[in-house]
Amino acid sequence: MATQDFLVELGTEELPPKALKPLSDAFTQGISKGLQEAGIAFGKVESFATPRRLAVRIRSLGDAQPDKPVEKRGPAVKAAFDDAGNPTRALTGFATSLGITPDQLDTLETDRGAWVVYRTIEKGRPTVELLPELVDQSLAALPIPKRMRWGAHRTEFVRPVHWAIMLFGNKVIDTPIMGLTPGNKTRGHRFHCPKFLIVPTPGDYEVVLHQEGYVIADFAERREKIRRGVTAIAKTQADGLAVIDDDLLDEVTALNEWPVPLMGRFEERFLEVPAEALISSMKEHQKYFHVVSADGRMLPLFITVANLESKDPKQVISGNEKVIRPRLADAAFFYETDRKTSLEDRIDQLKPIVFQDKLGSIYDKSVRVAALAEKIAAAINGDPALAKRAAMLAKTDLVTEMVLEFTDLQGIMGQYYAANDGEHQDVASALNEQYMPRFAGDDLPTSLTGCAVAIADRLDSLVGLFGINQPPSGTRDPFALRRASLGVLRIVIGRELPLDLQTCCEWAEQNFSVLTEQNTASTVVDYMLERFRAHYEEQGISAEVYLAVHARRPTRPLDFDRRVNAVEAFRQLPEAQSLAAANKRVSNILMKQGGEGIGELIEDSLLQDPAEKALAQQIRKQTAAVLPLFEKGDYAAALSSLASLREPVDNFFDEVMVMAEDDATRNNRLAMLNSLRNLFLRVADISVLPTPA
Repeated sequence: MATQDFLVELGTEELPPKALKPLSDAFTQGISKGLQEAGIAFGKVESFATPRRLAVRIRSLGDAQPDKPVEKRGPAVKAAFDDAGNPTRALTGFATSLGITPDQLDTLETDRGAWVVYRTIEKGRPTVELLPELVDQSLAALPIPKRMRWGAHRTEFVRPVHWAIMLFGNKVIDTPIMGLTPGNKTRGHRFHCPKFLIVPTPGDYEVVLHQEGYVIADFAERREKIRRGVTAIAKTQADGLAVIDDDLLDEVTALNEWPVPLMGRFEERFLEVPAEALISSMKEHQKYFHVVSADGRMLPLFITVANLESKDPKQVISGNEKVIRPRLADAAFFYETDRKTSLEDRIDQLKPIVFQDKLGSIYDKSVRVAALAEKIAAAINGDPALAKRAAMLAKTDLVTEMVLEFTDLQGIMGQYYAANDGEHQDVASALNEQYMPRFAGDDLPTSLTGCAVAIADRLDSLVGLFGINQPPSGTRDPFALRRASLGVLRIVIGRELPLDLQTCCEWAEQNFSVLTEQNTASTVVDYMLERFRAHYEEQGISAEVYLAVHARRPTRPLDFDRRVNAVEAFRQLPEAQSLAAANKRVSNILMKQGGEGIGELIEDSLLQDPAEKALAQQIRKQTAAVLPLFEKGDYAAALSSLASLREPVDNFFDEVMVMAEDDATRNNRLAMLNSLRNLFLRVADISVLPTPA
């Protein structure tokens, strides 16, 4: 089959920068998927994305679908012909529906009799006929929340579309897409090359744009060019280090077709403002990269990326300096103004701000969190008074001018303002640490005061919202309770805090008088323990390991984590599968015999077979060895020791009849099995683990 390269380009007005990469990826995947479903062979798939274009190139694309055999079954042979051997109406109707005569049909022999069939070869459609449809389908499926129309067109897209290319080899596919007739002409840079450029073949696409059009079409290439340029200019012009945030780099890449990094300055007096405020102002509003010294100090410099190669770059730099100056002046003004009022004096300003209609204001929440944080701090050997103080001040920075303007600085500015007010260092740091971890992989609170406030704030939300029957549902989680649950678990495990979720949730429940649901604390604990499942799956720990521990419902996260790690280590042992199978067998036997009514006391006088005597001896030996380990929470060592029971357990089941006719003997054997099972249940229900097929 002959192959050609294929290129499709959609030329638009400036696309939303944060959406550019997802749109490009979805467009590329949509076309690839369409070709796969159509059965057309193709080679390498390349995507291109700039502010004014989305493009996909398919290398070595087959020129047609492969031919495929088709078999259509008609009536049974006995129904297809009458007694004289003439075609019946059933047969002629089947043939007519296919546009053929009865003599073109074959017979298919099956176990259920003979059938009339029509066999043919369906010729594959030419690729050029299929491509416009595949492109349209891919464009229609793009993740665009709100499409727009333009001019007199009824076509809809994320931004107005002004030109299109569809090339198969050097042939233009001129079937209309997005209301336009495609050609082989693209457009260059809006200022450097505001004209049409001919693209002879798909392989020439990015070369034409780069050499003639002042456009770097490849997103990854442009991104790397910006990274190198920003890094180099910081080093050569200021002997500094450019701080390059990946999300900002993606956004700047999506704003430029011909990126040129330039360095500007701002007054050193602005460095008196917290660096986070300066960075937020430069990053969010102006898309600037900031520069630091070798020791991490912020320098009065910024790097902007211009979308053109100016003949007078100083004018471009000067213009940017004029733009950033009032932004930083606003930040300095907010900072100076905010420090004139202490955080304590702002507490009453939280009263009109609603947290949740039924759960009261932010002030009400602060009072509840303070009471809970006080108890949690005492439980983790922190300072209850500091935790209570920090919780009362925790949300006060929400009403400061700085945070009202730069919402991403909540907590950060609280820490600065608390330090300015002379609050204890732990109280100040807790105002920032209350939001940690903000995302997966983020840092955890370093102070016990910060841990107490962070946990209390999340548990108050969880218990309150569950208590008024507003838990997360499906994809709806407006209060981010899933993230809150994972945050609590990460803090408790990461900081090794001796907290019991059940106790903490009951403390939180006591602070409410408006809850309508029963057993709210237990419901919240169950919900939080369920979050462990995804947490461990991300670490490569199987669901069976999680379920084995979850079956015991340990409510101390640190204890839960130690058990999971111990069971995961046990699962790797050669004895694990055999013991898991034995535990499952024991569990089934005990359940059939009434379960809870069976004791654990083993009477030596009733032991008869050597195998059961050996097992009884080993159970006693292991009980003495592992009980101290259980008390210390050293579950890994305990399970490793219990693994030695494999041989006596296997021998017991091979040689001993558990359900003996004598009641005393049978009950004694059941007690021994119950004792064995309960040893493992001190850690987890290992009968849940996979067993040999």
